[in-house]
Amino acid sequence: MIMDRLDRMQLFVRVVDRRSFSAAAADMGLARSTATEAIKVLEQDVGARLLNRTTRHVTPTLDGDAFYQRCVAILAEVDEAENVFRDAQPRGLLRIDAHPLLTQNFLLPHLNAFLDRHPLLDLQIGQGDRYVDLVREGVDCVIRAGEAADSGLIIRRLATITEVTCASPAYIERHGMPRSPAELEGHRAVGFISSRTGQIMPLEFESGGKIDYVSLPARVTVNNSDTMAELARLGLGLIQVPRYRLVEDLKAGRLVEVMPDHPPPPTALSALYPQNRHLAPRLRVFLDWAAGIFSRADI
Repeated sequence: MIMDRLDRMQLFVRVVDRRSFSAAAADMGLARSTATEAIKVLEQDVGARLLNRTTRHVTPTLDGDAFYQRCVAILAEVDEAENVFRDAQPRGLLRIDAHPLLTQNFLLPHLNAFLDRHPLLDLQIGQGDRYVDLVREGVDCVIRAGEAADSGLIIRRLATITEVTCASPAYIERHGMPRSPAELEGHRAVGFISSRTGQIMPLEFESGGKIDYVSLPARVTVNNSDTMAELARLGLGLIQVPRYRLVEDLKAGRLVEVMPDHPPPPTALSALYPQNRHLAPRLRVFLDWAAGIFSRADI
């Protein structure tokens, strides 16, 4: 592949984002040796060393960081100018990450129509609850429930998720049905470990316009929400999860709602993406599509 200056700038931005020559080369379909040589040429053209290289990481120098910011702006302007004079159809690979059930229940049923509408767009879907470093991992956006930490990412609110407190009939028979947070003494929960804090999350109940936080004993703690739901079905404690996830369990009686007069506060569902990136057409159409789906969903 013959690389011009814009190609080398794009490669440089990718190397800085990914902190890796190998990952950046793979993203752009290049051999690592080609990527290394292209960056050497770019440094010669600029007249400065742009990257610090170690055996494990690649980081920008002070000059490299300044050049990176200029490259991001220049490439965004070029992309915008090209879109004016071509069909402006979204194209290329879009990398997203979302919870498996959100993906399966809401996005996948509409995916064929989305791909038919954008035939030049390819989609890579990661699924999980874990923290994702979007820039380092080359992910364009994540869809997450809960209030996002101050991470420097742009946040687009997609929906508000209704939460529910549940337990199995066997658990209720053994421990009784609490009617308010004050009646939770002697009860236990299935502990859920936050991927953000590493701590067990307390139960939350809305009462009289305020939120009560209750930490119950937990014989079993997990970091996977599917496992937490299964442990609740087995009678191991109270859980709080989005209602949409347990609709079938509630209908079938495998789980029962607890304290409906003191529900958990609703949870925000948001898309997050890097603020130093030009909002590429492929990301823009995906965000608009996802926002439309969730705005119509019973969530």
